[in-house]
Amino acid sequence: MVDVSELRNRLAGTVLEHSDPGFREELAGWVTSVEQNPDIVIGAASESDVLDAVRFARDNGLSVDVLSTGHGAEIPSAADLIITTRRLIDIEIDPTTHIATLGAGVRWREVVAVAAPYGLTPIAGASTSVGAVGFLLGGGLGPLARSHGYASDYVRGFTVVTGTGELLTVDATSNPDLFWALRGGKTRLGVVTQVRVELVELRTLYGGSLLFNAEAIAPVLRGWVDYTASAPAEVTTSVGIMRLPDFPDVPEPLRGHTVIALRFAYAGDAANGQRLAAPLRALAPVLLDFVSEIPATAIETIHNDPDEPGPGWVHGRMLTSIDQNFTDTLLGLVGAEQQVPFVVVEVRHLGEATRRDVEGGSAVGGRDAGFTFTLIGVPDPSLFADVLPRAAQHIVDALSPWMSGITNANFASHRTVDDPPSPAWPPDIAARLDTIRHQFDPDGVFVPSVFA
Repeated sequence: MVDVSELRNRLAGTVLEHSDPGFREELAGWVTSVEQNPDIVIGAASESDVLDAVRFARDNGLSVDVLSTGHGAEIPSAADLIITTRRLIDIEIDPTTHIATLGAGVRWREVVAVAAPYGLTPIAGASTSVGAVGFLLGGGLGPLARSHGYASDYVRGFTVVTGTGELLTVDATSNPDLFWALRGGKTRLGVVTQVRVELVELRTLYGGSLLFNAEAIAPVLRGWVDYTASAPAEVTTSVGIMRLPDFPDVPEPLRGHTVIALRFAYAGDAANGQRLAAPLRALAPVLLDFVSEIPATAIETIHNDPDEPGPGWVHGRMLTSIDQNFTDTLLGLVGAEQQVPFVVVEVRHLGEATRRDVEGGSAVGGRDAGFTFTLIGVPDPSLFADVLPRAAQHIVDALSPWMSGITNANFASHRTVDDPPSPAWPPDIAARLDTIRHQFDPDGVFVPSVFA
């Protein structure tokens, strides 16, 4: 057993072993059905703590993983030592350069709130409870994906503790290879303690969701697929077939019902947004209409993802393109009449800005994809090991003509029964990432991370 007494005396944060009070609480993630079980967990309270923790692990032959908000912690990590960064929550915004400097534990929600008085906002995800660093390391796709691209396209620099125990400034001119890798390479590249990201000028947008009854699922899905074929570059949309539980926190008109939600986001004026959304409103009688001009601070209401931790099972893929044959197949699998163990089946439209890489390039995987595809399982842990993977495999096999061979790292969750996860990067990017990982972590201190 490794002696951690000296480390406890040196660190400002916490050093916990299995028998210590607070061990489980320190490791708690967003997905409550998964329990992490390292030998040691270090709750870093400073950049210096992270540096000392990595050097301690290296000196003692321990493998390392990193946990912030834990949104991607869907399986147990294999690491001997986990560093939690949720205490690193400093935010600084330069209103002149529009650069936000964020600690490793910052969630997008805090960035949105602090940036708003300056008329600025981050290009964040559908849920602002997600940690900024994990999201950016995988690329990051949100409600403004088509108009603004991947969130990592706005990263201007990192501060990183490498596997060799060095603290590096990483940007386009300092350690440019590592900068390329960190924008989309996700794992085994070091512990990011700070990220510097450019914000965009945006006070309001036209967005929200349209909800339709179960009988409208087919015409809405068909109409939306046609809409995406010529959708304006400034508009990002998605659809979700939702089987809503009969729970008190579900709004009365939706409780216990199957509906289709059509999400719309346009970073422009309301009059033009209303015109661009009109064809979607006309697809079928609208049950609930939440699309309007909203402040940029309300961007998470477009998808309205769950705001509290809980058990979860998600399977993510990417699609090259879709057509009405895809619609026929999907309706036959998850349409209103089908019985499936998924609370949400979602397709998001990509393209336009997501296809354009940044100057100098980045390691983001999935730029060639036209859509994302996500299955969110019934939150019953008894179904996670067998029922949900088998049901997902059936759907993935049927949709194979439209499936991309690459899945973005942030979407590469929960494998199905027969298939391993799709690669998160094309072969050329994956090979370059391996070279850079070995350069900055030659002894393999960092394990492939399961966390976002």
